[in-house]
Amino acid sequence: MAFGGRFSGGKGAGAWPWEEQTVAEAGSGLGSSILVVAPSWIGDMVMAQSLLKRLRSRDPSCRITVFAPAWCQGLLERMPEITGVIPNPFGHGQLRLAGRMRCAREIRERHFDLALILPHSLKSALIPALARIPRRRGWLGEQRFVLLNQIYRHEKSLPLMVQRYNALAFAPAEISDVSRQACPEPVLISYPEKAGEILSRLGMEPSAPETGILGLCPGAEYGPAKRWPCASFAALAASWIRRGGGVRIFGSAKDTPAAAEIREHLPEDLRGSCQDLTGRTTLPEVVDLLSACRAVVTNDSGLMHVSAAVGMPLVAIYGSSTTDYTPPLTSRARTVFMPDLDCRPCFKRECPRGTTECLTGITPARVEQELDELLRDAAGTEPGR
Repeated sequence: MAFGGRFSGGKGAGAWPWEEQTVAEAGSGLGSSILVVAPSWIGDMVMAQSLLKRLRSRDPSCRITVFAPAWCQGLLERMPEITGVIPNPFGHGQLRLAGRMRCAREIRERHFDLALILPHSLKSALIPALARIPRRRGWLGEQRFVLLNQIYRHEKSLPLMVQRYNALAFAPAEISDVSRQACPEPVLISYPEKAGEILSRLGMEPSAPETGILGLCPGAEYGPAKRWPCASFAALAASWIRRGGGVRIFGSAKDTPAAAEIREHLPEDLRGSCQDLTGRTTLPEVVDLLSACRAVVTNDSGLMHVSAAVGMPLVAIYGSSTTDYTPPLTSRARTVFMPDLDCRPCFKRECPRGTTECLTGITPARVEQELDELLRDAAGTEPGR
């Protein structure tokens, strides 16, 4: 698998975006060389693997290249469906038109047959159009209809994000049978046996206690309206440790204050069994460390989707968001939320009422009960015994 290389050629040129081209003229097949313009969030990128698996199942010989931010290359290397990666150098909100035109000229040399544009922004559709890729598929958004020639409408008919991604593997007229049941589950390559080596490098105790390791993911890049209180995470962690387990906290450097608060809430004699890994690991290392856990408790976040994709039993906590849009794509998950609040889901980054009742109302005891039932279902034994 070649990653981060420059550009090699094939065949075909394509029309300029402003030249008229009907869906019928564009064709409905996949083509031999596909460019996938990837999203910029970890969770969305993991969910996009479902589309990659769909493409590979429809045409095992097709070449799939992903245009994605450089930071997620380590994650993409764990997706065997991908043939190559082109780094996307443009940050969120950056137009940099001259840079996009240069990038498009280089991409044009690869002569892709088809571009699948997952983000809804106008900017995300510019490069495939300027590169003259013959068929450019995407959902209508930000008045970019002049840049796409296979346009998908009526998103509400496919409520899940993963359904909308999978739809792009089909021509617009063919997507009526797309359902979650038909969407492949993401599966990341993981190496749990590397956990000890990674922990030793960090100067941490690599041995696993009898009850196993509980992974905690207290962050959510989207905002505080998706973050369960640190005190609640700490109460859950304390109970797990008292039952003979260990705890590892995962996240980026932005989550280090939350990890420190969780540890601070723990009784002093339990802190040695709670390891803070936030900001200290690469994304591939997180994949391997999560796969070595016994279970994971997480907010609705990118690491929730990573945990699901490495097959972890997980409990996912939802605040302002909803399982009706981005659920964990695994049968080994329980979701916890407050169903009777009239204000949720609001999809806000911060609680408009200033209470985050959708999160504070979820007790550690309730999450622990869901976790225990999940593990009994998975192993047929009472955890901690």
